[in-house]
Amino acid sequence: MNRIRILHFNHALGPLDYRVPDGMAVEPGSVVLAPLGPRQIVGIVWEADRLEASEVPDSKLRPLLQVLPVPPLRAPLRRLIEWTADYYCAPLASVARMALSSTAALRGGGTMTEYRLTGHEPARLTPQRAAAMDALHGEQATIRELADMASVSEGVLRGMAGAGLLEPVTVDLDRPYPRARPEHAQPELSEEQAAAAEQFVSAVRDGGFQPFLLDGVTGSGKTECYFEGLAEALRNGRQVLVLLPEISLTENFLRRFEARFGTPPVLWHSSLKATERRRAWRAIASGEVQVVVGARSALFLPYAKLGLIVVDEAHEVSFKQDDGVRYNARDVAVIRARFEGVPVILASATPALESLQLAEAGVYRKIDLPARFGGASLPAIEVIDLRVEQPERGRWLAPRLVEEMKLRLERGEQSLLFLNRRGYAPLTLCRHCGYRFQCPNCTAWLVEHRLSRRLACHHCGHETPVPDACPECGTPDCMVACGPGVERIADEVAELLPGARVAVVTSDTLSGPEKIAAFVAAAEGKLIDVIVGTQLVTKGYHFPELTLVGVVDADLGLEGGDLRAAERTYQQVAQVAGRAGRGAKPGEVLIQTRHPEAAVIAALVAGDRDAFYAAEAEGRRSAGAPPFGRWAAIIVSSEDEAEARDAARAIGGTAPRLDDVMILGPAPAPMSLLRGRYRYRLLVNARRSAQVQAIIREWLGGLNFPSSVRVHVDIDPYSFV
Repeated sequence: MNRIRILHFNHALGPLDYRVPDGMAVEPGSVVLAPLGPRQIVGIVWEADRLEASEVPDSKLRPLLQVLPVPPLRAPLRRLIEWTADYYCAPLASVARMALSSTAALRGGGTMTEYRLTGHEPARLTPQRAAAMDALHGEQATIRELADMASVSEGVLRGMAGAGLLEPVTVDLDRPYPRARPEHAQPELSEEQAAAAEQFVSAVRDGGFQPFLLDGVTGSGKTECYFEGLAEALRNGRQVLVLLPEISLTENFLRRFEARFGTPPVLWHSSLKATERRRAWRAIASGEVQVVVGARSALFLPYAKLGLIVVDEAHEVSFKQDDGVRYNARDVAVIRARFEGVPVILASATPALESLQLAEAGVYRKIDLPARFGGASLPAIEVIDLRVEQPERGRWLAPRLVEEMKLRLERGEQSLLFLNRRGYAPLTLCRHCGYRFQCPNCTAWLVEHRLSRRLACHHCGHETPVPDACPECGTPDCMVACGPGVERIADEVAELLPGARVAVVTSDTLSGPEKIAAFVAAAEGKLIDVIVGTQLVTKGYHFPELTLVGVVDADLGLEGGDLRAAERTYQQVAQVAGRAGRGAKPGEVLIQTRHPEAAVIAALVAGDRDAFYAAEAEGRRSAGAPPFGRWAAIIVSSEDEAEARDAARAIGGTAPRLDDVMILGPAPAPMSLLRGRYRYRLLVNARRSAQVQAIIREWLGGLNFPSSVRVHVDIDPYSFV
């Protein structure tokens, strides 16, 4: 009898053993359907010696039902799942679920019916049908997906199909993707670029694990360099994964990729339709997909023949998952490359301090691109001291910045204003009684959004209309907006520069690939004079006519006591400064601040990144902070505040006493109420030699809590709220 062990997705039960029926062929990694009570569950066949399971006599084993028609998950991916679960103190089943992220893909090939507009437009339409006609232009998808896109019911669309406004289209679920051509449009590289590219080409050709840190200033052509390594992987019939931190960056990347290789890559991110995810997953698992460009979840896809991994903008905080399995995709990408035996390239103009330390230690091979491509110069950076050059009363832009914007407008050039704060104002209060609008689910103020006429919480998504009168005292027309958001800055620009065409660029206004593409086209077509945006505009974009960048509030990122606040501020400002002067015209950056003496501001003005990182590293070393020490957070939450507090105290009361580990807390989290749950935190600070994960597992393993209490472990935390 053939006995096998499967890993399934109910981690509370643990791995289970089953019997393999005669004639059924399974191997480690096979995806199978198995019985569990009256239900059927999906599982992955795993090596029995790597998973512990309850001992069940052979006679009581139930038979597997089916081996699903997908390739087995390869050993490197199974080892990555194990490593991720172990390092980040996460359930193995939760990590494995990310590898099987399209359940529809497990059902095999075939066809399905999608729908699209026929082009027929009757003289009279109901309001819902008219809205659907506007929203679905150029779209093809299932009725359910089209209903989501158009924000109408499925019944409306079925009625449109019956009326001849929508037509069915039979789609092959496994139709092949166009092939990328490595010789399609080979670029002319500078001498420095060619030297860097040759190292990547050699590493891909030779195979084996080699981690690179590609450290190049903004506009130095890092993408063109790693494209040559990517081209070599294509020549060798290997797959490539390119990780991007934001979906908003994909539009610009897709255009550059298609220009170089003749066809777009395959995308993987949360906004894909279910049919697109299904098709991509199966083609990746079969080896038919050549290049995948995606967000962090693309890291766990079942690549058949991976040859290269690239992490672009590798310093970005967005690579750290803040819920569920709290992994850092940048670090896990290096581990996957090690298990796969392939090169990995971390590309950034402002690398993370952890990456620079690994390069200094010789773990990563560092490749520098210190100059911009094509002779373009880096922008001049100056400080506007807001204590001296104060904006006019009721305004937020200093006179010198306004004058420079007027000058750019007269010359037909573009300006960019950066403020990492969405909406119109971060706080709205009643001028009569002082009432402040707070989120009912979170310890956060509601942010006023005048474009949508809503008050919104940026943590849980709660929204409410702006009231006509104060809810506390009933006084009408008494609401006061406190502080600036990008919408308020855009209004100020419109008042000061009446003829300027202003675009607000945030995750609220660019909510999908189509809107991002429209913005890029408008900016490149010189249809925008002033861009006002959040961190969404700090990276990836190349606008040759953009010659002025204004940082509205450089001090904003230094608030809140974040471990990486100074580093993150440096990265954001340096990245947004890099948008200026990327073409033939020189660029200028003006940084508004009330603390020009701050180390991060001084380093930006002096252009002395090395001095800033050296000082930052010394501060971290003396504090035992990463990368010189280890940090982990334990977050306790419950809908009942007393229950959360008691559970946190129970954890704190049983904390281990070790020479190389310091435990702080428990204390209420800075955001003590989040999405309706009360939160307490403990912080573990340990030396590099300490086995933090083993200590935490042993510590928490002996404690029991009510089912309503959640205890999360965050290894190498980035968020401290």
